[in-house]
Amino acid sequence: MASSVTPSSAAGSSPGAPPKFGFLPRIDSPGYYVLLAAVAIFILGPLGGIAAAYMNFSLGFFVGGQVLAGILGSAVTYGYGPEGKHGANYMQTMAASVASLSAMAVLIQAMVWMKMPMPPVGPLVLFFCCIGMFGVGLGMLYTPILVDRLKLEYPSGHAVANILRALTDKRLLKNSIKQLGGGVGLGALFAFMVEKVKVVGATGISGATIGAGMVVGSRIAGAGLTMGLIGWAITPYLVSIGWLQEGEPFRKIGFLIALAMILGAALVDLTLIGVEASRRLRTVAAERAAQPEEPAWKQVNMGRLLAWVAFWGVSLVLVATKLLGQPLGFILFAVVLSAVFVLINGISCGISDSNPISSAFVISVLLMSGLGLKDPTVGLMAAAILLASCSTGVDMQQDRSTGWRLGTNRVIQFRFQVVGIVMGAVLCVVLANVFMKAYPVLTIDTFAHPEAKVDQWQSAMTFKFVGALRDLGNLPPYKVTALGIGLGIGLVTEVVRKVLHKSARYKAFTHGSKGGFVTGWVMDTVLLPSPYASSFGGFVELAVAAWFAAGGALSSAINTLTEKPEKVLAAEGGSAEGEAKEQMADAAGPKEKVEEDALPEDMSSTSLVGGGLIAGEALFALAMGIYGLVALVK
Repeated sequence: MASSVTPSSAAGSSPGAPPKFGFLPRIDSPGYYVLLAAVAIFILGPLGGIAAAYMNFSLGFFVGGQVLAGILGSAVTYGYGPEGKHGANYMQTMAASVASLSAMAVLIQAMVWMKMPMPPVGPLVLFFCCIGMFGVGLGMLYTPILVDRLKLEYPSGHAVANILRALTDKRLLKNSIKQLGGGVGLGALFAFMVEKVKVVGATGISGATIGAGMVVGSRIAGAGLTMGLIGWAITPYLVSIGWLQEGEPFRKIGFLIALAMILGAALVDLTLIGVEASRRLRTVAAERAAQPEEPAWKQVNMGRLLAWVAFWGVSLVLVATKLLGQPLGFILFAVVLSAVFVLINGISCGISDSNPISSAFVISVLLMSGLGLKDPTVGLMAAAILLASCSTGVDMQQDRSTGWRLGTNRVIQFRFQVVGIVMGAVLCVVLANVFMKAYPVLTIDTFAHPEAKVDQWQSAMTFKFVGALRDLGNLPPYKVTALGIGLGIGLVTEVVRKVLHKSARYKAFTHGSKGGFVTGWVMDTVLLPSPYASSFGGFVELAVAAWFAAGGALSSAINTLTEKPEKVLAAEGGSAEGEAKEQMADAAGPKEKVEEDALPEDMSSTSLVGGGLIAGEALFALAMGIYGLVALVK
């Protein structure tokens, strides 16, 4: 598939070449990997884990550790020149795994809220470790579909690739440091204002949200606002029929519709992929002979990967049933469902930078309730498999998107990630106990006691978990209806979009004039938006969807004023498969020769500023996490 985004070639220092500074070990030497692993596992990972746990306990969401670890890791590998980007990528991969599992400390908080018997520390750590290993295996398994074939954007992964290239390559650093540095400063300022100024915080503004919108463009970001506005408009009706209570936001029911929309669209795409796969089986031998072999950095042994997924899936089931005493049926159900949701959530994250892990938890609880489950302890432990596997699995996919842009060896990156899983499983349990002992307010069940004053410790994610678990055995029929509506919307919309975007006349019209371009934008953003993109408006408050759309609009406006028309079109992809990018690649013909000091195509000024905004908020979250930890010690 043609695309305006291509992975970087390995330019600069060759593997094994001496680094700039004599005290650094050579690239690919044992000492080199020991250095990277030590920095990631003992410094970057714990820092990201503290920030993620703090954010989940205080706000109910966390900023992924990729951007933050990428910036700090680049400082370690700068002495290796442009090739240092791969080492920095290995470190951010490991550190992000630690952060992803550390954030799952809210599951232990939910156990406390529900007054459940706390499992022994050892089996609990092993339980989280097995989930993480299973999740990263699934994430790697889906990489050829989501990263290589569909070429999803993964805004934070894109931002990390830009940062690593800019901070380890003097040529790119010269052209990009102003945009990147300015974005980081603005992102930190936004986060500070939100935290300290109530009027600003009330607007729902977020530098990371605006930055993600700038990376993906107005068609994708605007689609999320479209659903958010529709939800806002129909909220009074939903209240009148009892789906919502007076004062409740649309997303309390909208997340079910949105998640089902993604599932419906994914069913269409998976069906097409299956049809194509069966067709290609008949000619695979001839194609292999005719096509060049994949580059070494991209090759993965699929047999070993499948064995990995099977081994850790079985281990997870054994730990949950034999050590933690959970029933076999619902644990198996959760494991199978995880294989579906790692794919669905991966598509959502690839499009909008949103990984709806709490939605995966809630919807699994609803499904188990429909199957007759009434024990909240079983519901929590089974749904925890969905939550943690989606967190680590989608994190794996995002890291692979970064590696795809850099040309980083996937097997080595995978090894770094699984080491991070072990540390993350330990920190998950440790941080949960540390935070709750230092701040007893975190043990108060605010779902049962909404009058309790918790100050900054909102724990919104835990609140959703507990609310879902208390529906067990009494699943309201309207929630099943909401899921059916979302599934239908996703199926129908994606089928119509596929037919429309395959039409040669439609392609010619939308790329043949300004009027056609505007029509295509309206179709992709307002009238027939991709379910993957529009679903974002069902997961978040309207204000968040609005700021996401504002970032996309700002990026598109800047590109329209400063870039050539073909680059604007290429940046305005609106579907999961990058249809607009493919159309533009076909229409634009041969690309112009890139000047020596020009930035790569996926390092535009707007993507750099957007990535900087994401990084700035991550850095602020780190500072707040360290401050909170220091307060614990005092």
